Amino acid sequence: MAGNTSKTARASVRAGQGTGGALSVLGEYKYLIPLANGRFAYVRNLTNGKTAHLSTKSDAFVEEIRVLTGAGHGAKIRAELTALHTSNPEHGWADTEKRLVDAGVFEG
Repeated sequence: MAGNTSKTARASVRAGQGTGGALSVLGEYKYLIPLANGRFAYVRNLTNGKTAHLSTKSDAFVEEIRVLTGAGHGAKIRAELTALHTSNPEHGWADTEKRLVDAGVFEG
């Protein structure tokens, strides 16, 4: 299963599994791990246990978020996008969230 995942992605996931890991906030795992000033992100899909490395401007990113939202994680993902925008407004997370809203990802 881990054969198609990069060493960096596996290390990121492992880092979040320990207590106090960078990917855990108040006991909840983050879904988005920003890379390259917001141009890319690891998207952690807790429904299937996979982490995808995607461009935040790609259709694949939108569809991955749509799958997570369909599984009931939409509110948490929107909260993460807001937090990412607050901490790094120059990285374009507000634009990323707007693209997801325009695509109807968070509806329904």
